[in-house]
Amino acid sequence: MNPQVVHEKQPFDVSWRTIGDLKIRYAAAGRGDKLVLFSPWPESILAFAPVWSGLTQRFEVLAIDLPGFGGSEGRDDLFAPQKMGEFIVNAMDAFGAKSVHAVGLDVASPSVLFAASARPALFRSLVVGAGAATFPLIVEGTLKSMIEAPTLPPLNSAEVIGGFLGSIRGYAVPRFVRDDYLASYEGDRLTRSAALVRAYPKDLAFLATRLGSINTPTSIIVGRNDPYGLAKDAEVLRRQLPHSRLDVLEAGHCFWEERAPEFETIVTQWVNGGFEK
Repeated sequence: MNPQVVHEKQPFDVSWRTIGDLKIRYAAAGRGDKLVLFSPWPESILAFAPVWSGLTQRFEVLAIDLPGFGGSEGRDDLFAPQKMGEFIVNAMDAFGAKSVHAVGLDVASPSVLFAASARPALFRSLVVGAGAATFPLIVEGTLKSMIEAPTLPPLNSAEVIGGFLGSIRGYAVPRFVRDDYLASYEGDRLTRSAALVRAYPKDLAFLATRLGSINTPTSIIVGRNDPYGLAKDAEVLRRQLPHSRLDVLEAGHCFWEERAPEFETIVTQWVNGGFEK
């Protein structure tokens, strides 16, 4: 097991910008090539706390909480990968971001792929992983149950997030991060945001018709022991994307925290020219 990694001080300040009719939370720092990070679920942009310092020393980094996730306001019609992909395109326009390297992990993975399919000129490269992106769906465990349930009962955010964070190995989640996640999904926000994964069957069936035409260089990263079966999904995605590579880390789901140094190295080398090879 990795030694416990602790980051007790929040490494960046957050701000808000109104995009459309929604107040969106983001953080920005650094100089260099533009790197945009989209938050995983049920986390937030604070999931990138372990790698923030290293990445902002090398790149101009913009981290965004997608609508309804983290600290951003949400809207029910956006809780689907294709619609979220449209939002990502609009967000890039709102920030004046062009020719960016985009990192979309977990639920952001299929949304980033939809965005690249819709507006390929916006993206120099993609980094995706730990999110279902192929069809027929390759998912297991609680994710599969959540997607297939006829109806989804209200989720207890404290219970779900507590259990989720307890499963992350080798990373002592700082209190400020834990508190942010709990605040981000209080009330019915966790249940509402779960609608995005429940939209996977329809949207990923459509995405499957587009994957072969996405020519944006794509780095796929996944944990070998992902409990949701997403290591298998990543292997299929690698075969279906024309210009992609796959890194399988010795980790569970949250490799960006469990294996933060390796994740940071992969992203850094990729953005520094690896995507061109």
